[in-house]
Amino acid sequence: MKKREAIEIPQALANQKDGARVMLHACCAPCSSAIVEWMLAHDVRPTIYYYNPNIFPREEYEIRKAESKRHAESLGIEWIDDDWRHNEWLACVSGLEEEPERGGRCLRCFEQRLTATARKALERDIPWFTTTLASSRWKRLDQIALAGEAAEAAVPGTHFWAQNWRKGGLQERRNQLLKDYAFYNQRYCGCEFSARSATAEKV
Repeated sequence: MKKREAIEIPQALANQKDGARVMLHACCAPCSSAIVEWMLAHDVRPTIYYYNPNIFPREEYEIRKAESKRHAESLGIEWIDDDWRHNEWLACVSGLEEEPERGGRCLRCFEQRLTATARKALERDIPWFTTTLASSRWKRLDQIALAGEAAEAAVPGTHFWAQNWRKGGLQERRNQLLKDYAFYNQRYCGCEFSARSATAEKV
């Protein structure tokens, strides 16, 4: 049997004088569920930050937002909504619309969302931030790490927890929690460009 790789809490995060707190950027409830469960079991207190202006259409955004909020409320965790602002996101990725999935558009998208997460973390006096994006097998971990590092550099006083959240059996646990909570489970990343790509792949 293949040995599961352990998830490691950065020592500086564990040693925070007011306890290990982290701003967790959540793309959706299914992806955050096992991560949040793991954090709580290891004395890390997450604040869930739902900032996903990439999601399209608005109806899809609202469904995912409601599920994320439902999950947080069921656990008594602080949950922050930072509105849609899709036009701002479109301006951010302008010129990259034809990029393939996992290409330059995705990196730009990650940078925008994680920089916003770092700013929110600093605003709430939470030095550390991380993201559930690193739980998806459809995302490039190197891009997420680069985006996190860029966000950390853009917001002095914050630290990015570059964690591979697919490790430690969390992918399997995610699938179980998805069933237990009866979460809405989306079939594409979120933006209109990823939806178009997903449709093309089915043809």
